[in-house]
Amino acid sequence: MQKRDYYEVLNISRTAGAEEIKRAYRRSALKYHPDNYQGDKAEGEAKFKELAEAYEVLSEPQKRQLYDRYGHDGLRSAGVHDFSTMDFGDIFSMFGLGDIFGAGFGGARGGPRRGYDLETDVELTLEEVAVGADRTLEFERMDFCETCSGSGVKPGSTPAKCGTCGGYGQVETSGGGFFRMVRPCPTCRGAGVIVTDPCGDCRGAGQVKKKRVLAVHIPPGVHDGQVVRMRGEGEPGEKGSVRGDLRCYVRVKPHPFLVRRGNDLLCQVPVTFAQAALGASVEAPTLAGREEVTVPPGTQHGEAISLKHRGLPDPRSGRKGNQIVQFLIEVPRKLSKKQAELLEEFAETEDINVLPARKGFFEKLKEYFG
Repeated sequence: MQKRDYYEVLNISRTAGAEEIKRAYRRSALKYHPDNYQGDKAEGEAKFKELAEAYEVLSEPQKRQLYDRYGHDGLRSAGVHDFSTMDFGDIFSMFGLGDIFGAGFGGARGGPRRGYDLETDVELTLEEVAVGADRTLEFERMDFCETCSGSGVKPGSTPAKCGTCGGYGQVETSGGGFFRMVRPCPTCRGAGVIVTDPCGDCRGAGQVKKKRVLAVHIPPGVHDGQVVRMRGEGEPGEKGSVRGDLRCYVRVKPHPFLVRRGNDLLCQVPVTFAQAALGASVEAPTLAGREEVTVPPGTQHGEAISLKHRGLPDPRSGRKGNQIVQFLIEVPRKLSKKQAELLEEFAETEDINVLPARKGFFEKLKEYFG
C-alpha cells in the first residue's frame, strides 16, 4: 500500500518548525489513542501508528532532510521503525511519555496514570491583548461515569483477574540476550483485571462525555501562540491520580494598522512630499484610537518618531512598550500642470538637474569610470 505524505498525515506545512510538528502530533495522537478514539478500533490503531511514523521522521532533522529530498525512498536505510508491528506500549516507550505528551499519557511507570490534557484556541484582538480578556469556554471532556463510579463494571458485579498478567498489569518480554523488557499487559492494558460484566452507561470504559463550561482570564501582554494552562480542567486519570490540564493557545488576530515588535507597536503613516519637507500634523492609529502626531520639517523617507507608553504591557513587569510611527513619503504619480510648474521652479532654486538625477551623481560616475 502506498504511504501518504508525512506532512499530510500530520496536517502541517512543509515549513513547519519543531514545536509545530510536536503539537500537531500530540493533538492527532490524542484523538486516535485507543483510550480516546470512539470509532473503529482497527482504523484508530492504523491512524495512530501512521502518525507515529510521520512524527519519527519529521522530528529528526537528518531523516526529515532525506525525506524532503528523496521522499519515502530516501528513508530505506535511515533506520525508520516499522510501527505496524508495534503495540501502543512499545510506541510510548520509544518516544518517552514526557517527550511528546507531557504527562498526558501517564505518570511514572507502576503508578496510576494521570489524566489526558485537553487543548483549545482563544482568539484575541490586539486591543484585548493590551488590557487582558475574559472568555467563557464550552467544551466536552471525558469524566467518570456516575453509575459505576468510574470502575466500568456493572453495579453489583466485580471484575475478573486478568489471565495474561495474573493481575499485575505488566508482562515481561525477551529483549535479546540477558535483557528482558517490562511493558503494560496488552490484554488488560495495565489494569490487572478484565471487565466481564460492563456498565451499561459507559460500556465498561468507566468514563463518559460531559459538557463543561469554564471561565478563563487571559492576562495582558500575552503573545501569539502562548499557552494559558488551566490546572485540573482536563480529563480524569486512573483512580488515585490527578486530572489533566486544559491548555488554551492564544491566537492574536492581525491588526489592520499595527504590527507587534516585542512589547512595542509599529505603524506606517504615509505623508506627502510637502508634508515631509515643511512639517505637518497628521493622524496616526493607536490602540486608544486616532492620535495627532507631528511630522518634523525635513523628515526623510522611513524616519520615525516614538510615542512613549503607547505599546503593550510586559507580561511580567506590566511596563508598557512604545509605539513607533514610521513616515513613508508618497511621490505623486501624476501632477497637474500647476504642480509641475511649481516643482520646476523649486528645482531651479536647488541648482540641480531633475531629469533624470542630480548633477553630483554624474560627476562621481565620470570620476569612477575615468
